[in-house]
Amino acid sequence: MMAKVAIITGAPNDQSRLNGLVHYAAKILSEENVSYEIIHVHSLPAEDLITAKFDSEEIKHANRIVEDSSGVLVLTPVYKASYSGILKTYLDLLPQKSFENKILLPIVIGGSFGHLLAIEYALKPVLSALGANHIVNGVFTIDKQVERIHNNFLLQEEAQQRLRNSLDIFINLLKS
Repeated sequence: MMAKVAIITGAPNDQSRLNGLVHYAAKILSEENVSYEIIHVHSLPAEDLITAKFDSEEIKHANRIVEDSSGVLVLTPVYKASYSGILKTYLDLLPQKSFENKILLPIVIGGSFGHLLAIEYALKPVLSALGANHIVNGVFTIDKQVERIHNNFLLQEEAQQRLRNSLDIFINLLKS
């Protein structure tokens, strides 16, 4: 059976440098014959997110993507030493044990390595609260390592290597 991955991105818009990491991860998954679907949280209906509309068709569809996946990439920018609020609004709408028996990889982008601990102290606890019991060591990238060129993104070699290493571990676990 082919592994399937849900990519949940808490980028605030399509211009966010976080999308450079999303695109790179998606490229690697494709090269490794791992199917994926991307949940762009900012594209979900804002009113449904803010008012916690659990019965929203768009929210239910996104939740099914997570449910049908054996692995989940959770990507977020760091704001004020924590993950993005838009990501939190979506995570709050996932059923209680949505991440149980799934392999998770948190991927975070921030302004400085001073925010590195946001993965451990802000993001991992909420992932665990959603049932995650297998979280691969997260990847932190400084936003300066992702260059925006017109509508594309270019990752510096060092950032690519760190992301690739964690993705390799993630993919191997999915396929085992």
